[in-house]
Amino acid sequence: MKAMILAAGEGKRLQPLTLKTPKPLLKVGSSSLIEYQINRLSDIGIKNFVINVSYLGEQITESLKDHSHYQNITFIEEPFPYGTGGALVNAMDHLGDDPFILCNADIFTKIDLTKLPSSTEAAHLIGTPNPKHNLDGDFSVLGNSVIINEQANHLTWSGISLINPKILKGCLDISFPFDIWNTVFKTFIKNQKITAHQDTSLWIDVGTIDRLELARASLKEEN
Repeated sequence: MKAMILAAGEGKRLQPLTLKTPKPLLKVGSSSLIEYQINRLSDIGIKNFVINVSYLGEQITESLKDHSHYQNITFIEEPFPYGTGGALVNAMDHLGDDPFILCNADIFTKIDLTKLPSSTEAAHLIGTPNPKHNLDGDFSVLGNSVIINEQANHLTWSGISLINPKILKGCLDISFPFDIWNTVFKTFIKNQKITAHQDTSLWIDVGTIDRLELARASLKEEN
């Protein structure tokens, strides 16, 4: 199984830290955020990675290529960020036909990746209890199927999923950028094709300086 790590974003809310350093290379402890994701995925047996880069992307490729255990990485350069959906469509030739794990580069989490299924008809999401910055949530679960309530939902998408690449084939003619949630997932959710489960483990979306400091403090507490 392959994994794709989304690493093309500009990280504007993390400025000034991201003016000269791409968000995936910000450090939490001794590792950068993207190294942390690669190591966690490697721990469950993932050996082949696809990583999209754009903003200050050469720093990411340079940082990772010096690590011998990261040699099975395919980097895909985007002239501008293609969005979460556009990035996957652009990477289809490298992802193959089998389900792959999708993971954001900018999260710090202890979510149990072994709980992901080995196959999916469309996609399987991992949800986390709603954080303070997303109190209305993204989705709810009925049985194991994803639904979206008109008002509040009880889970936030963790940014970790198992994706069947066949769901991207209907997006080949869409102009970049576009996001996967609104352009791809919502159609399959309406048809009850997307499943999910909840994980209550530590999860931090490192989108602001405050949350970066929270991730760093959580690591210190753990050690």
